[in-house]
Amino acid sequence: MKITFYGHASLGIQIDDIHILVDPFITGNPNASHIDINTLKADYILVTHAHEDHILDVEAIAKRTNAVIVSNYEIIKHYENLGLEGHPMNHGGTWDFDFGTIKYVNAIHTSSFPDGTYGGQPGGFVIESEHKNIYIAGDTALTFDMKLIPLQTKLDLAILPIGDNFTMGIDDAILASDFVECDKVLGYHFDTFGYIEIDKEVAKRKFFDKDKDLMLLNIGDNIEL
Repeated sequence: MKITFYGHASLGIQIDDIHILVDPFITGNPNASHIDINTLKADYILVTHAHEDHILDVEAIAKRTNAVIVSNYEIIKHYENLGLEGHPMNHGGTWDFDFGTIKYVNAIHTSSFPDGTYGGQPGGFVIESEHKNIYIAGDTALTFDMKLIPLQTKLDLAILPIGDNFTMGIDDAILASDFVECDKVLGYHFDTFGYIEIDKEVAKRKFFDKDKDLMLLNIGDNIEL
């Protein structure tokens, strides 16, 4: 499994020959100006919630690639009305895809489209593949619901927001890694704009002091599990 960071909360995940994008917000992020969305491959696009900084490039990429959009029911209805293909899910539900299974799990946040219309309830994704299992938290506060995840899935990586103000900050993300029983963390949702700027060295040191590994990738860089 190869995971590429495209800035903010945008990820690319490659599992064998399947390409998955998560929350593509790239053209609106000046820090990601070197990423050309027209070169990105996508068989699936996972959307955690409807805020613009998570959906901005969904429509353009899905139209070009014919990717299947996976999200909550309300978000999928929105994109189906635009003629795009989607797979609707809701909290607690699991589905077997050709790359593995996805479970749509709870997140505590808000969710509305840029025009203010209802975007359903926000969520995160637990992906279990033949090779590795990961948790993509989405935009969320720290929640005891995270403790349910390791009761069913042993995670190899937790992808957690760390920018604070709109989501968990560093200290809560450390607790979240305890809750999901995964000490290997990829941080995201930080440094895109002023409200969520962090001191990356302090963040890494706080995780290190708790015997945890916080990875903060440069935009366009990747890791392999």
